Amino acid sequence: MTPRRATEADFSALVPLMTAAIGALQRDFLSPEQIEASRGVMGLDTQLIADGTYFVVGEAGAIIGCGGWSRRATLYGGDHSTALRAPRLLDPATEAARVRAMYAHPAHVRRGIGRLVLATCEAAAHGEGFSRVELMATLAGVPLYRACGYHPVEDVVDRSQGVAVPLVRVAKALG
Repeated sequence: MTPRRATEADFSALVPLMTAAIGALQRDFLSPEQIEASRGVMGLDTQLIADGTYFVVGEAGAIIGCGGWSRRATLYGGDHSTALRAPRLLDPATEAARVRAMYAHPAHVRRGIGRLVLATCEAAAHGEGFSRVELMATLAGVPLYRACGYHPVEDVVDRSQGVAVPLVRVAKALG
């Protein structure tokens, strides 16, 4: 498995992968109503692809994992969650890069895909002068991020879709 930069040609494969991951991997942590509300704040952020900071991992011609990082202030959310958008560029000297939109296909979890994509994002952000990264984790993602050296910063409840969805902002020093 080798990550590569995502392109516009990947859009049609990314949306079903993200939909499957949100639906299946959150079941042990969220109610059906919370999972449905999560779809309103999670998903594809095409700005990451345009910025060249989004990666995919494939196997046998299919995308099985994805994730990216951003030098922009948006912490989480997809194209459809416009209220969460903050396109301002971050200052690497004083602010943390954002890790964004990490997904693994449910049929391929526990194979190191998340760790691989996360390490790729961290190296790229560090290469652009960032000394810290942060992300908004789902409850299902928290164990991976803790295992990769992230520490919780704050518990957050997103109510933007009318249902309380618990999230955890986590951070990590790079280098």
